[in-house]
Amino acid sequence: MEGKNSIDQEEIHSKVMRAGRRTYFFDVRSTKAGDYYLTITESKKFTHDDGSFHYKKHKIYLYKEDFEDFRANVEEMMDFIIDEKGTEVISERHQKDFKKEDDEEPVQNVEVESTDNFTDVSFDDI
Repeated sequence: MEGKNSIDQEEIHSKVMRAGRRTYFFDVRSTKAGDYYLTITESKKFTHDDGSFHYKKHKIYLYKEDFEDFRANVEEMMDFIIDEKGTEVISERHQKDFKKEDDEEPVQNVEVESTDNFTDVSFDDI
């Protein structure tokens, strides 16, 4: 029971953002001293050929003393991207309605022999 209470005290507020195969978790947590900090977790799903899957997770811990600089840098980078490339998403793969074309069979390289060595036969000749 003690473990559950410490987890309940640690997680204060959470928000989830889904983005294709990626999911982002924004969690406000509590330090042992009772102060708050933010964790940002990126979770990406990988599917194996046999249908099984696993997730890779990357986590950032962000403490209050870094909020101002972090926010300024993220805003600067986002503004730079929008100023340089606009808000339109260029790659179809990143569109929300993108569907991967699994139905198409991959084209294989097939070596074709030259027809110069064949005799032209008409069915009328048979």
